[in-house]
Amino acid sequence: MTQMTDRMAAVAAQSDITFSNAHLLRTALTHRSYLNEHPELDWDDNERLEYLGDAVLDLVLAAYLYSSLPDATEGELTALRAALVRRETLAQFGGRLALGSAMAMGHGEAETGGRTRPAVLCAAFEALVGALYLDQGLDAVTDFVMPFVEEALPEAQAEVLGKDPKSRLQELVQGRLGVTPRYRTVGESGPDHAKTFTVDVSIGDRVVGQGEGPNKQAAAQRAAILALEHTEDWPEHLG
Repeated sequence: MTQMTDRMAAVAAQSDITFSNAHLLRTALTHRSYLNEHPELDWDDNERLEYLGDAVLDLVLAAYLYSSLPDATEGELTALRAALVRRETLAQFGGRLALGSAMAMGHGEAETGGRTRPAVLCAAFEALVGALYLDQGLDAVTDFVMPFVEEALPEAQAEVLGKDPKSRLQELVQGRLGVTPRYRTVGESGPDHAKTFTVDVSIGDRVVGQGEGPNKQAAAQRAAILALEHTEDWPEHLG
């Protein structure tokens, strides 16, 4: 039990989350199979929190996409949100937080691969969001999920809109100013197995976006997104 509690605490620490109500964190990371094997325990599994977290994620993402992509149509916004909250995407988020290893899970479920199952990781991430919402409110949820969302957005846009942010930026800049945006890696940090790269994108001599990501391509895509979101920072003319 102590080992399990330590793993749950490690998840919160990794996410820079401090729960006022530790029982909410425990519930979010409790699979029903654990309680089936331990009926003497008087606590809940994470299924109700999963339900709540799913709804909270929809709201947070809808608000973010609406404000950050003012030119997107309703259909595009809906498709982007769906891509960001689908099981595979949320399972990746849960995997990055090592939720599978932190969960209280029955022996049989764990032995059959439950700790790496996408449905389990997705549900755990949603439950964690639900728990955080109850503990600290919507602003805390937004702060927590945005790093995941911003990293996953370029791929979702490429899939949904059929054109990645770098391509869209290049078309707009060439059409408006007749030049091609330039990308430059300006930093990298972290250990070899988990590096973070920082990339600038410039129009002429002006930096119009800076992005970070786990590789140079992701960082460049993020820089392009920021440049597209802030066209008021572009030079009006060159030379």
